[in-house]
Amino acid sequence: MGFAAADVPLEEEYERYRAFVESGKHGTMEYLAESGPVRQRLDTPDILRGARSVVVLARRYDRDDDANDSPLSQRIARYARGRDYHNVVRRKLRQLAAYLRRFGTTEEPVEARPMCDDVPVLERAWAARAGLGFIGKNGLLIVPGVGSMVLLGEVVTTLALPPGTPIGERCGSCTRCLEACPTAAFEAPFVLDPRACVSYWTIEHRGPIPEDVRPHIGSRLFGCDDCQTVCPFNAGKHRPAAQTSSFEPHPRWAELSLRDLLDVERFPEIAQGSPVYRATAEGLARNAAVVMANEGTDEEALERAARTHPVEAVREIAVWARSRPR
Repeated sequence: MGFAAADVPLEEEYERYRAFVESGKHGTMEYLAESGPVRQRLDTPDILRGARSVVVLARRYDRDDDANDSPLSQRIARYARGRDYHNVVRRKLRQLAAYLRRFGTTEEPVEARPMCDDVPVLERAWAARAGLGFIGKNGLLIVPGVGSMVLLGEVVTTLALPPGTPIGERCGSCTRCLEACPTAAFEAPFVLDPRACVSYWTIEHRGPIPEDVRPHIGSRLFGCDDCQTVCPFNAGKHRPAAQTSSFEPHPRWAELSLRDLLDVERFPEIAQGSPVYRATAEGLARNAAVVMANEGTDEEALERAARTHPVEAVREIAVWARSRPR
């Protein structure tokens, strides 16, 4: 947990973000180009008028026993293997907001607004300003002693709280995250082009995945953890134990196969209560087809998909898989 002054604009961070959008790096994620001005400061009618502080919280989600996860769940980014993190984190944020309101009086009430991925704010920048962690070369917030596999949430409040002190970047000469990226998505340290990132292609992008990208996706079905798993700050032996039961893989991942994911009609059942819902039925089926093609598995299912699958992108990938040299 860390505190920052909510009424001080994020001028430098916002300018970097504006340049990011103007260069088109947001790709098809048009929502990132919307509502720009509210991102600079939180004391606005769009966020919370009269806001004086923002409480930024980090919730660790990686687990010490994830090596035992089922083969299908290991193809999913760690934050998305269990319950939908929005529900897990938002419940805690609402409890904290209610607690902060208790510090108000009739003459001077305290307002507090919880936020978790539902408001356009630069949450990593606010977390860094609050001294919760520093931004690593992979662009993620790294919390000393905990690592980067954390989910962020905020409570903006009219209550005045003592702001934290930002801490300096501690990556030093290490470039493991940059070198581990399967698609070379980092233009430079701290500079990621999402349009080359596996997470973008498997979660946010709608429609076909370019042929030159598909081999680099490998066995990744939803998201990618590579730039985090190699980070020394995520080495488990020096970190405290965390309550991560909410992020244990759902039993369904041990019961399903890639072939099952091709069935778009089963998507509501497969993705219920899971962050995987973000990929959409068509996107998850497309991703499964790419993984099957890369692994050279279940050629029978791919042959059938090439002829009869209702999603054009899946049919095209299935045809491509059959024509690839072995």
